[in-house]
Amino acid sequence: MATASAALPAADLLPVGPRANLPYRLVRLVGVPLLRLCFRFEVQGRENIPRPRGGNYIVIANHLNWLDEFALLYLFPVEPRLHFLADPTILVTRKFQWWLVRTTGGYVPVVRERSGDKALYRHVDRCLELGGAVAIFPEGSYGKAEGELLPFHKGFAHFAIKAGVPVVPVALSGTQDLWLRKRVRVIVGPAIPSQGQDPAALTQLAFERMKAMLPPYSDPDPGGRRLLRKRLTHLF
Repeated sequence: MATASAALPAADLLPVGPRANLPYRLVRLVGVPLLRLCFRFEVQGRENIPRPRGGNYIVIANHLNWLDEFALLYLFPVEPRLHFLADPTILVTRKFQWWLVRTTGGYVPVVRERSGDKALYRHVDRCLELGGAVAIFPEGSYGKAEGELLPFHKGFAHFAIKAGVPVVPVALSGTQDLWLRKRVRVIVGPAIPSQGQDPAALTQLAFERMKAMLPPYSDPDPGGRRLLRKRLTHLF
């Protein structure tokens, strides 16, 4: 762990902000067509996706697999740039992902083992203050099963209330077990205002909204071929 920690960059030097740099744009340029080629996305609530340059926000989504982050990047505008919370001590052990996030700058470092250190969260506040958007999986880890939610942590609510930005809920279905051309359902709900909210109340409201949006899971391709299932499910 000490070696991994020594390899981490100074978090304050990471390029958070609303503008999308060239590597970020290139990753999207290549990644979005690849996602469309590999999976069939069914999107509901496109009208709730914030407009480019319409102000920043926090996106929350349920978390099932590696595809979740890419599904959000696929849907949301290139600007304000979307930053994900990630544990850099884990990322440095995954060379491709570490290179990707370091190059695009689309993440905010949060070290799990130091979650009690409030200074770590200043990076999220700074990102929002500069106009960047932030994506958070409030369950804190992968959910146990499709169609189910773990209790939400309150961090996203504190960030949204402090910055005065809305919370956009996204329900993902079909990303836990993957294969080529699988149908993935994405539901984008109306933004939840944070002004005048209490963190506990906002957290509960967001949980209830997400639970209502998340459909019971059913096999999207019963009896169909499941090409590259193992490889795609465990790609990252």
